[in-house]
Amino acid sequence: MAFIELYKSKLVTNYQFLDKLLTDRGIEWGVVTKVMCGNRLFLREVIQLGTKEVCDSRISNLREIKRNYPDVQTVYIKPPPARSISEVVRYADVSFNTEIGTLKHISSESVKQQKNHKVIIMIEMGDLREGVLGDELIDFYKQVFQLPGISVVGIGANLNCLNGVMPSQDKLIQLSLYKQLIEAVFQKKIPFVSGGSSVTIPLLFRNIRPKGINHFRIGETLYLGNNLITGKPIKGMNDAFIFHAEIIELSEKPVVPHGETGLNVAGEKPEYDEKDMGKTSVRAILDVGLLDVSPDHLIPIDKAIRFAGASSDMIVVDLIRNHSRYKNGDTIAFRLNYMGLLSVMNSRYVQKVVKE
Repeated sequence: MAFIELYKSKLVTNYQFLDKLLTDRGIEWGVVTKVMCGNRLFLREVIQLGTKEVCDSRISNLREIKRNYPDVQTVYIKPPPARSISEVVRYADVSFNTEIGTLKHISSESVKQQKNHKVIIMIEMGDLREGVLGDELIDFYKQVFQLPGISVVGIGANLNCLNGVMPSQDKLIQLSLYKQLIEAVFQKKIPFVSGGSSVTIPLLFRNIRPKGINHFRIGETLYLGNNLITGKPIKGMNDAFIFHAEIIELSEKPVVPHGETGLNVAGEKPEYDEKDMGKTSVRAILDVGLLDVSPDHLIPIDKAIRFAGASSDMIVVDLIRNHSRYKNGDTIAFRLNYMGLLSVMNSRYVQKVVKE
């Protein structure tokens, strides 16, 4: 069975690095746990870091956290679907919202459950995912402030996730100004401007984060230690995960297939260089496939390894002359990008292991 290892000491180092970076600047932050996919073993390690707030986009994951760690503040970080409003109010202390109709349902459910549900209103800042348009803000907030059972605790924005629009000093200043506008018009205090995520961290290194941005939501950088702008590791941080897949067949085979070819199971038609006709190489079949993770998201630690293809439950790698002397039953180790980590964690066919 393929397995993924979480290196506890590396995760602790990453958390301490980020906690100092953010708290020294007066920034509160929550850990985004959606990549954990509700795995109890790994969630426990995240909570034991000292995490006071967790952010997730799956209510089932927040339910798992709230039931086991009731003192941790839970944040639902996408507009809630109507069918899940009851559970959102029950298991999320805070939710991100963009629809007045949804907020009316949350209000009714909060009153029904005798709760005061906190909300952060997301603002459209150019990436064109979720967010209320700027020229609609005043009317939107006018309606929200009239709803019982709801407290508006923040204004927020999401960048980089859909169209790759990067956070900038100008955009974050604009977000802070929206907060000041709402406070001035309605004479209401908005405690948090949640404009920070992993991709915003490099602005802190350059000291160009507007001071009004006082709340961050961090996932990828905590787990993988990456600077999302440069794509390189942040000095002092680590990749806390290693993925291992077992070799289930190893043999020398032709480089180019023989026979008439069409589309493969992934709907692709692989292309081959005629110069490789007649050549052979050592190939290994791994006990993991597209059902678990795409090779596009795997980074072999052994730099000599090349991907030859993948099907639903097997990935084929080219070992060339196999100078590393792999044999059947050995495992090959990979690092993962964020989407790879998400895929592997979501696969029930991959074992999860904590390494001290």
